[in-house]
Amino acid sequence: MTSRTPRDSRLRLVRAPRQRAEERGEARRDPARPLSAAPGAMGNRRTRRPAPRPPEGTPAPAELARGARAVLAAAARVARWADAALRPGPGGTGATPDGKGTLSDATAERAAAELGLTPAQVRADWDTARLSGLVEVHGDSARPGWRLRVWDRDDTAVLRGWVALFDAWSLAHPAPDDLAPAAVAETVEAMPQVLSLLQLSAGPVPVPQLLDLLDQRVTELRTERCEIPHGAGPEAPAETPQDAPLDALLDWALHGLAAVGALTCADGQATLTPLGSWAVWVKLEQICVAAQSPAGHFEQSAEDMLRGCTRLRPNAARAEYRAWLAARPVGSAVTDLLTAARGEDALLRGLAFEALRVVGAPAEADVRAVVEESSLRPYALLWLAEQEGADPEDVHLVLTREESTWLWVDTAAAVADHGEAELLVRHLESAVQPTVPALLDEVRRVGHPRTVQVLVALAAAHPDPALAKAVRRAAFQVHTGGE
Repeated sequence: MTSRTPRDSRLRLVRAPRQRAEERGEARRDPARPLSAAPGAMGNRRTRRPAPRPPEGTPAPAELARGARAVLAAAARVARWADAALRPGPGGTGATPDGKGTLSDATAERAAAELGLTPAQVRADWDTARLSGLVEVHGDSARPGWRLRVWDRDDTAVLRGWVALFDAWSLAHPAPDDLAPAAVAETVEAMPQVLSLLQLSAGPVPVPQLLDLLDQRVTELRTERCEIPHGAGPEAPAETPQDAPLDALLDWALHGLAAVGALTCADGQATLTPLGSWAVWVKLEQICVAAQSPAGHFEQSAEDMLRGCTRLRPNAARAEYRAWLAARPVGSAVTDLLTAARGEDALLRGLAFEALRVVGAPAEADVRAVVEESSLRPYALLWLAEQEGADPEDVHLVLTREESTWLWVDTAAAVADHGEAELLVRHLESAVQPTVPALLDEVRRVGHPRTVQVLVALAAAHPDPALAKAVRRAAFQVHTGGE
């Protein structure tokens, strides 16, 4: 069909403003907004739960933030030095191109001389700055993080930075080489139970009591994996996690947590600091809230958790993501989310990347690794652009025309599977093509596996007979391989 002016054509695609009033506040930053973000699209509003109050005696946030600033003072000093001394940024000319933002030898020595430190101290403080978000690593370079910019005035940013360090305590204080890596991993996985006991005790706990708890938890982990005890078989390995001394492992873990300011060790007892007690309480509260709510999915697999979030509004869904993430190590959680994203359900793909937005910087390496997977590439590129600070209005520009079209079809598949006909019709407005004929032409070429189903569903849903006919014709051409 042709027309003298675009206005005369019933196949003309009318594009809506990118920032609709209904999207303000909770919209995704990319053009293909997830279905769960549509107000009233697929579920009911949850009743807001009153904010829980921390245990009696917990210092005020301002006091906690002062403690966090004290713990991270050396890291902030090195980050500020790098921001001022290195141009175009701390990773611009002073970092080693290893993808980790590691300081070069020359830069470490220069910082040590100017700050009155040793190169080893500079590297340790730099690592702490990276783990706490004072410095952000992007590919082969590093640059000042947004937390550094607001360090002196934003207590919430400071506390989140310290919590990020607290979560990464085993990286900030690596285990000795003589401890088996498998045993170290078990200890890291078991420490949340040890920290919970310390928090619930609200005071000093003898180290032998913590050792008993660690032994019980490690035994449970091995039982869950159905491990065969060392020596039970004729070809048992020469070294197993069971050989590692738990007392040495616990000693390493306690000193690591003490190094990040989470606890103190003295006279054979361990005690959480106010910061450590607050952080453990926050994580326990996240898990308890999820477990007590009708939408609690924190014990389920990534796929089941995401399916449970399809009917939640964005804020409620993000609360579920946080609770789910709080109940497991970040590394395995990111892997599980990406596995769920590879499935056939396009809605889960979008929600998985929404959950990865909650993870933030710790997921960057894993997301970057899936950029070459065609089904994940558009989502990964948008995620990385947002992580690198792209303007929300321009983030979609990182996608090629073909990638944008692929994402449009994938999102349409999610709408067709889980949404209403009206939403599918409205989804036309988010396409980058100026007209429906142009959209259909590019959709036919993009090769998305759900193209036919999406076009058939759109034709059935659209009230315009001429447009519906054109869409059905396109679906037939894709199905038969014709032009």
